[in-house]
Amino acid sequence: MSNYYLTPSNDPSRSKKLEAFDRLLTIMDELRELCPWDKKQTMDSLRYLTIEEVYELSDAIVNKDYNELEKELGDILLHIVFYAKIGSEKKIFDIESVLTAIADKLVNRHPHIYSDVKVSGEKEVKDNWEKIKLKEKGNKSVLGGVPNSLPALVKAMRIQEKASGVGFEWDNKEQVWHKVEEEIQEFVEELETNPQTEEDKLRLEDEFGDIIFSLINYSRFIGINPENALERTNRKFIKRFQYIENQAKERGNSLVDMNLDEMELLWQAAKKA
Repeated sequence: MSNYYLTPSNDPSRSKKLEAFDRLLTIMDELRELCPWDKKQTMDSLRYLTIEEVYELSDAIVNKDYNELEKELGDILLHIVFYAKIGSEKKIFDIESVLTAIADKLVNRHPHIYSDVKVSGEKEVKDNWEKIKLKEKGNKSVLGGVPNSLPALVKAMRIQEKASGVGFEWDNKEQVWHKVEEEIQEFVEELETNPQTEEDKLRLEDEFGDIIFSLINYSRFIGINPENALERTNRKFIKRFQYIENQAKERGNSLVDMNLDEMELLWQAAKKA
């Protein structure tokens, strides 16, 4: 086994980085002892704040706002240190055990670096990762590591990636697109039955979900992140719709007083703006 990870870093700034991290740990200790708000926090109370911070980090990445990204990374790191501090108070884990666990996991899941395993490329690395993860204690299913609370679109993508990692995969993108077309046809057929009851509508919903799932799978096959693609479309729509609102306002109109043809003309202008 290689000892790369035991080799001292040659980075001359490593000591400053460790000092900066130690300073954060010290500040966390002081805040937990002296600040009324910080003393009151629990893992449950921090949970929603952490989720918010992750979305703010995501926004900074999408916007390529690197100054904001630096700040948001700091906020995320603070939350990690905060959870570890609470864990140490409860004597269940601390920052050292957290860091050791992730370091050990990275070494174990990269046998092509820290052992004698050979890989042909990125895909084989990902496949090995999923196979090793499945063997680890507590992982009884390939899909066991997909959080239930993930947004549905992201969850679908992760489910597909994990299934692919153990060989449950189409051979080519043409097969995947054929599945998309098949799911669309099944949806159309269900729609043509003129669903009326709640049971009918649930079946229609299921068929629509199958279309989305298969489209996400196709996007994965052709190297497009569906979450990023949809967010780009969301932002594009918002920009164009706000253009319509502003143009209407400049003309002394309100959208509620305009007909669809008038709004469509402004929409076409927004596409060129």
